Amino acid sequence: MRMYDLIQKKKTGGELTAEEIAFMVEGFTAGRIPDYQMSAMMMAIYFQGMTRQETVELTLSMAKSGQMLDLGSISGIKADKHSTGGVGDKTSLALLPMVSACGLTIAKMSGRGLGHTGGTIDKLESFPGFRTDIAIDEFKRNADELGIALMGQTAELAPADKKLYALRDVTATVDQMSLIASSIMSKKLASGADLIVLDVKTGSGAFMKNLDDAKALAKEMVQIGEDAGRKMRAVISDMDQPLGRKIGNILEVQEAIDTLRGNGPKDFTELVMTLGSQMLILGGIVQTEEEARGRLNSVIRDGSALDRLADLISAQGGDSSYVYEPEKLPKAPVRYEVTAPESGIINRIVCDEAGNCCLMLGGGRVTKEDEIDLTVGLELTRKVGDRVTEGDVIAILYAADEETAQQAAQRYLKAVTIDKQEPEPRPLIWEII
Repeated sequence: MRMYDLIQKKKTGGELTAEEIAFMVEGFTAGRIPDYQMSAMMMAIYFQGMTRQETVELTLSMAKSGQMLDLGSISGIKADKHSTGGVGDKTSLALLPMVSACGLTIAKMSGRGLGHTGGTIDKLESFPGFRTDIAIDEFKRNADELGIALMGQTAELAPADKKLYALRDVTATVDQMSLIASSIMSKKLASGADLIVLDVKTGSGAFMKNLDDAKALAKEMVQIGEDAGRKMRAVISDMDQPLGRKIGNILEVQEAIDTLRGNGPKDFTELVMTLGSQMLILGGIVQTEEEARGRLNSVIRDGSALDRLADLISAQGGDSSYVYEPEKLPKAPVRYEVTAPESGIINRIVCDEAGNCCLMLGGGRVTKEDEIDLTVGLELTRKVGDRVTEGDVIAILYAADEETAQQAAQRYLKAVTIDKQEPEPRPLIWEII
């Protein structure tokens, strides 16, 4: 078998077999197939597309390119959740303890933030001493004994994806549906969970700006997971403005804790309830969404969801007292108020620009090696649809110094549109697939 022949086949619209895809992925991962040939294949796929079967085979080959976690020793149904990323998306911090407290076992691998989107690992490291670089055996033991465990993605997990993504990133082949779906799902399948609920974002702060593209990606990933024997569900949620009111690592941790206490922002709480309901139904814990929401509200009221977050933090070396006293977490030295330049109704907040303001303050990474400031970020005191008077505080920036705060404030004001007309309403949940 020659890579040249496979490129020629795909270039002319042919369908690659499972054996050919396995040969290609194994050879590229091992270094036998050079970058220039795989680049040619990625471009051929970009223009010719992939069939459903090709996409499934590519995903499975990528998943099998490294370590495949076997979670069979953990009792119960193991659940995972994945978000395609957004601004203010602290969902895992509230959702996973709630679902775990309802009886579903959470065994999740998470990543760090890059660009304007935040990462769950960074947020959890706001708790002093918390470790995500735990051994697989410890990860399994925590999941089995506590009902919840979370760790950073290991280098051994789907190494083919890491190599392929780096190549796609520099050859303008990132935005191809099958390649996006296989990249996400290869890591999810390698992580070993029985059921996976996907939160697929759409809007100005999402990777998929267009609703139709978000739906297509969600359907593709659900099909891949089901074909691989997993229980799957995807929720299409809106990311045309930041989720909740706080953006930035420690700020988002505090908002997630507020939500676990029953005091979270309306939009964020609703998303958590929707995702949590799908997880509980899929896991057989409940039969209906009404029953699921009742269980989720119950673990908030009795404090068991908050306790489950504390259990997770303690088990992985962190100081769980911060779960009960989040006001003790470090604060940025500068608090800067952004005021409305005119009166009217907030018609739009360009979501990715709000994320870029946090990035400008030092709360995110441009490259994976960048250090981040966990204390900085934004608090949106006014959101889309709110009426404001000139001079009203519409956001509070938390910054390391006054100059950076002023620069970020100017950028944020450019992202906000104030108009006389009411904005066109957008649903928080677009569709469940």
